[in-house]
Amino acid sequence: MSKLADSLPVGVLAGALRFAFGLPTPVRRLITGKPVVLDGQRLHPDAQLLLRLQQLSGQDWDTTSPAQNRAALAQSNALVCGPVVEGVGVRPVRVPRDGGEIAGRVYEPVGLAPDSALLVFYHGGGWVSGDLDSHDNLCRFLALEAGVRVLAVDYRLAPEHPFPAAVDDVMVAFEWAVEHAADLRIDPARIALGGDSAGGNLAAVTALRAARSGGPSPVFLLLLYPAVDASSKRRSRELFGNGFFLTDAKMDWFRDHYAPEEASWVDERLSVLLAEDLGVLPPTYIAVAGFDPLRDEGEAFADKLAAAGVPVVLRRHEGLFHGFANVLGLGGIYREAVSEAVGSLRTGLALANARQDLPETA
Repeated sequence: MSKLADSLPVGVLAGALRFAFGLPTPVRRLITGKPVVLDGQRLHPDAQLLLRLQQLSGQDWDTTSPAQNRAALAQSNALVCGPVVEGVGVRPVRVPRDGGEIAGRVYEPVGLAPDSALLVFYHGGGWVSGDLDSHDNLCRFLALEAGVRVLAVDYRLAPEHPFPAAVDDVMVAFEWAVEHAADLRIDPARIALGGDSAGGNLAAVTALRAARSGGPSPVFLLLLYPAVDASSKRRSRELFGNGFFLTDAKMDWFRDHYAPEEASWVDERLSVLLAEDLGVLPPTYIAVAGFDPLRDEGEAFADKLAAAGVPVVLRRHEGLFHGFANVLGLGGIYREAVSEAVGSLRTGLALANARQDLPETA
């Protein structure tokens, strides 16, 4: 029998999902069952309901090929991203690179003054899936709520383009943004980098490479449940590696498609947590989810940044699972979590601007 998620139009499924979230609390409890408590954390009722509905629909994201995985992620995002965020203009850009171009999109809140800050955003999807469309609404939301321009980067995906193709693309995109600040109508001294999951990995790696180069560097990092260590498995992968959207097996699948050579798993361009000079990174906000296999490595990264003297804010959303930033359409706890990240971005950029205005000391 075909999965329910494959037999109904996405619009119908999205409507049914919104209907379920509007049901009275007692009815929702009948659907979800008893509360899930693990590692001293309770799964938020909204997160538990979404996971239960995913299970009932047969949409388990358990795929066998990159093409199937990309299609499944696109369908999943269409269900939960919500109506298009209004008040944001969008235009395509093309970033030249050796042998081709990198597609991108610039998001600009209507009426935003020139010389604004810029957030260069790298989407998640395990380096295998995700694109400009999968994170379109999230980028719109970040631009509008933070009052910044956002450059989304459509870097090359594996396995067609394995490691380090994505690393090279995102670095080129950052350097292009600095060089084309006037065209982008942004202040080149106020560029932040951000990303979710694999995109968070690429943002941190790019910031480190930029700092090491001695050239322009980002002034802030916004990392949402980043993947920062492909070389080892921590306790959170054992605790939350099954039943909470992103699985331990899926993480191995992503890594093996992106970096098939085991020797590359300790490369700092993949496992940025292993780098010894993290103290050169800018102020950083890291959000992790309590029920996420990636939780512990994200927190280890925050600890190492703090030990290196980097101003860092670590936020664990105990009741949520991996991928919550794309669930804007269901509002509630999901939108609150992203809004908190936006607040940190605004603060980080304001502090960077204040430092820029300070008089030089002898």
